[in-house]
Amino acid sequence: MHIIVALAGGEKHGWAIMRDVADVSGGAVQMGPGTLYGSIKRMIDQGFLEETDERPDPALDDERRRYYRLTDLGRRVGVAERDRLNRLLSAADVRRLALGLGGGT
Repeated sequence: MHIIVALAGGEKHGWAIMRDVADVSGGAVQMGPGTLYGSIKRMIDQGFLEETDERPDPALDDERRRYYRLTDLGRRVGVAERDRLNRLLSAADVRRLALGLGGGT
């Protein structure tokens, strides 16, 4: 889901995805290259992501970088997961978990 969120605003190269994940998570999630590219490969195989041939201005880019974007399926999966997480958070709020006031152990 971190990768989907990173790509929701547009295509990025691997290093930019890693930075975005670290930024959004407040540094709690640090993806190394092996984890990132293994996940990207699986997500491409599942049809959630695709590698793009579009490149920024060569003066602003390194030709070795690969750029990725969400597919329509990947965006739908991201929306569905966002909705699922929102329902879970709402249930936690109803049960007063968010305030740490819930009863029992």
